[in-house]
Amino acid sequence: MAIQITSLQNPRIKEMIRLRDGRHRRKQGRILIDGLREIERAMQTGVGPSELVYCPQLCGEASVRGILTKAEELGAELIEVSGQVFEKLAFGARAEGVVAVAPTPRASLTDLSLERDALVVVLEGVEKPGNAGAVLRSADASGAGAVIVADGRTDLFNPNAIRASLGTIFTVPVAEASSGETLAWLRERGFAVFAARVDGSIVYTEADYRGGAAIVLGSEAEGLTDAWSGEGVQPVRLPMLGVADSLNVSVTAAVILYEAVRQRG
Repeated sequence: MAIQITSLQNPRIKEMIRLRDGRHRRKQGRILIDGLREIERAMQTGVGPSELVYCPQLCGEASVRGILTKAEELGAELIEVSGQVFEKLAFGARAEGVVAVAPTPRASLTDLSLERDALVVVLEGVEKPGNAGAVLRSADASGAGAVIVADGRTDLFNPNAIRASLGTIFTVPVAEASSGETLAWLRERGFAVFAARVDGSIVYTEADYRGGAAIVLGSEAEGLTDAWSGEGVQPVRLPMLGVADSLNVSVTAAVILYEAVRQRG
């Protein structure tokens, strides 16, 4: 049975609202998961919510009965709230009337267990959570084994990143580390490393992505740091035939990932 909360001054609601801020997510060790599909994918992969908040006026209790039942089975407390309260918790315009609070998933290199021929995506210095989420979507679609955020400048589990990933942040293994740690980890495991650069020495289609391969992408503003220009790192480029000198990082990721899929198929 759900408890009902209608006041924005309720202490539990105040703590949940604070989870919109990255500092409080780190402090509390909890995240907000906004949206039906995202919550379902989190629960399917073992990220069980501690609380599930829903607004009947926005979602209709009957339409979300399945997700409420599943969350309750996993030990979540159901909390019915007013539209005013829910508005303070939800992100963006796609309000589906359901938000979950869950423990922050572990995301370290030591948690990754990959096949030797896995395809890995590395994002260095990513700043926009939406871009990180979109890359995760492409990684999931192309069967990548993991996404590693190196020296990230945004919270990997920012609700906007979760939304942009369509919940695939819970289906694709993820990790956060420094660029140095990430490169050492890849070399230790024998991965071929391909760094996407506007001045790459070869076109991306000329690289061989068969076997264990890591595709490394930098921020649109600054590109990759010198950590990814050393021995054993192959710079690749996408042909740019117009006035723009680069693509959105998520588009670049999708283009190279699907070339890797073509080769590995």
